[in-house]
Amino acid sequence: MSAHDHAHGHAHHGTEQPDWDALAPLLERGAELYAPVHEQAAAWLRERFAAGGGSVRRILDVGSGPGVVTCLLARAFPDAEVVAADGTPALLERARERAARLGLADRVTTLTVEMPEELDPATIGTADLIWSSRTVHHLGDQLDALRRLATALRPGGLLAVGEGGLPPRFLPRDAGLGRPDLSARLDVVQAEGFAEMRAGLPGATETVEDWPGLLTAAGLTGATSRSFLLDLPAPLDATARESLRTELAHRREAVADRLDDGDLAALDRLLDPEDEAGIMRRPDVFLLAAHTLHVAARTE
Repeated sequence: MSAHDHAHGHAHHGTEQPDWDALAPLLERGAELYAPVHEQAAAWLRERFAAGGGSVRRILDVGSGPGVVTCLLARAFPDAEVVAADGTPALLERARERAARLGLADRVTTLTVEMPEELDPATIGTADLIWSSRTVHHLGDQLDALRRLATALRPGGLLAVGEGGLPPRFLPRDAGLGRPDLSARLDVVQAEGFAEMRAGLPGATETVEDWPGLLTAAGLTGATSRSFLLDLPAPLDATARESLRTELAHRREAVADRLDDGDLAALDRLLDPEDEAGIMRRPDVFLLAAHTLHVAARTE
């Protein structure tokens, strides 16, 4: 689970008002760290449009957060208007600031959207490409959300949904901190927490998460999937280490009541910037993860 998953999920479904001053930079750093993945995915989508002879004039980034990927899409599709759509005005303000810094303010706009209720053409308009990464799984009825998004596609347009992949790995199996396989145990407890989150969503519907099948059921055609790899070998640079450390701190907070004392002690050492065994100092820290994008077209 990435920083985006944790922070975005907490922000939209927590019981307390999120601290955006703390969470927004986490979302931004996480998206920036995974920029190579998003760039690969955008290039693949660009090739698909080129092969089909289609043009991209308007893009919707649904669940955009602070607009890191929105701006990346604007650069990948230089002839398109790109709209950052999210339910949090504070994040959209950061998206506008980012676009202005990057000289993209003339093509990047923002739209406050309540999800899933306002995911329809009357609110979000129509687009040649709709991108929604790690957002649909925060909506109770995932198939209904995909159907809503499908209605906003122009003929020949693509819906690209980023869901699934492989959880990140950043340490050796035996990192010399208590029992081996700490990362695998983190995966288990986070999966449990994710299932509880899904069960508590408004309108929660049990769904077999066959994403190509769901896209087909939403009325789209040619559904396919492709995974993109983030492979940052050891030793990580300081920026990547700090982003990883911040993400791990939030992961520890989210799962503290599900781990034993030994694993909590190991996490505390990893988070200690002065500890030789910590994320910031040990030489064997890497980052390896895979994100999967599921794409289908509207042909009518």
